[in-house]
Amino acid sequence: MDKLDQIERIKSKLVIAKDVDKDLKVFGAESHQYIIGDKISETDIEALEKEYNIVLPEDYKMFLMHIGNGGVSYENAAAGPAYGIYPFGENVDELIYENANQYLKADCKLYPKMSGEFWSDLTKNIEDNDTISDEDYDRELGEIFSGLLPIVGQGCTYHNALVLNGNFKGRVVNVDTDLQKPYFAFESSFLDWYERWLDEIISEEVMNKQPDLFQYTLGGSVHYILEVFFSTDNDETKLECLQGILKKQSLAVETLNILEEQYKLSSGEEKKTLLQILTKFDYDRAKPHLIDFAAEDLLTVFQFVYWYAKDKSKDWLDIVKSNAAAIEDEETFEFCTYLLGEMNFDYGAIIVPFAAHKSEEIRVSAYYSLGQLETKSNYVEVFIDGLCSDSNRVIHTTLQALEGVKDQRLLKYYKIIAEKFPVEKDYILANLNHRLKAYGLTNKTILKSSTDFEANKQERKWYQFWK
Repeated sequence: MDKLDQIERIKSKLVIAKDVDKDLKVFGAESHQYIIGDKISETDIEALEKEYNIVLPEDYKMFLMHIGNGGVSYENAAAGPAYGIYPFGENVDELIYENANQYLKADCKLYPKMSGEFWSDLTKNIEDNDTISDEDYDRELGEIFSGLLPIVGQGCTYHNALVLNGNFKGRVVNVDTDLQKPYFAFESSFLDWYERWLDEIISEEVMNKQPDLFQYTLGGSVHYILEVFFSTDNDETKLECLQGILKKQSLAVETLNILEEQYKLSSGEEKKTLLQILTKFDYDRAKPHLIDFAAEDLLTVFQFVYWYAKDKSKDWLDIVKSNAAAIEDEETFEFCTYLLGEMNFDYGAIIVPFAAHKSEEIRVSAYYSLGQLETKSNYVEVFIDGLCSDSNRVIHTTLQALEGVKDQRLLKYYKIIAEKFPVEKDYILANLNHRLKAYGLTNKTILKSSTDFEANKQERKWYQFWK
């Protein structure tokens, strides 16, 4: 493929993308506004290469020389994925805080499909050392992210970086300075990666009208993506194709028919991603497959329903009830509570058993969920157990969950908490005082109070005065 032809195609797609996304709804678009600054010269590029003793990937240089550099976005970045492409020569130390010039020219240690064990070994000197010095920390970051040029800020600690040397030179890799495992973009070059970003913005209708613009990257038309999908035996490529389809705004019935048939023949990650696509674009079609899939992966089903069809959450009440006792991991329970929260009924009986779960995370989620109920005053005895917990997180969450509940039975346990925490810890006293305010008390005054906090004492009703 002629790179100059691709450059012209990208220029055309930039205009189309800006027109399609007039309201700047695509992530980062409100910042970069699809603006790219002036091109830079080959001389400028050579000067930076000489300064850092590197040779930049050809695609990246062509982008700078033939499309442009910089813009109006965060850090003056040019239009591009997330917050845009960093200006040339700037932000080179986003990954490596000290001596970036030493590490940019070094070998890149990252590679596609690297194992979790490999990444753990690469990061262990930081992850396993709570007392690491700033100097050693910076040196370890240099070793981990050597040979990478930061090109995009995604927000927080996430970045896109360009591999500068080795077998994967020119590939784009997603990295996190908080040391989550990196992953490589599918495309083998910067221009292909950038073009795919544009293709994901532009609608299928526009693509069909201008097919000559959409035939080279996995962000192209669904028809093209399916051609790639069925022509390869590479599992990674197949998944990339399905991810490209998942990002579309709509799918034709004919496409859904093809994908449903493929779902019936597939397994593993491919099957899961096909189910995700079906759920997103046709919940009714996906529902029987979701029901079957719940037997092997309840979390995935709960996630897909919540992400794409939360208004259908009540369809899943029976499955939640029949599977609740078997839920043992925090994430599955968390999404279970999300679905229950969408069902608009008193789900307390389902949640209460989890308030005594061995997992602290699950107990915290359980008390939080009970606190969302309009009927939460019916569960005071359960909340009392939370106030008596040996976990500060559970106590904290229980105090927050009790907002709006005024019950004399609670005062005895509020006083115990005030005695247990004479000074603030984990925001417990702050939340305790919020609850005590309804009684005209504080964590200090409750300690001095001589009121008899009987566990079964209730507020007197108005009619009792007339007896």
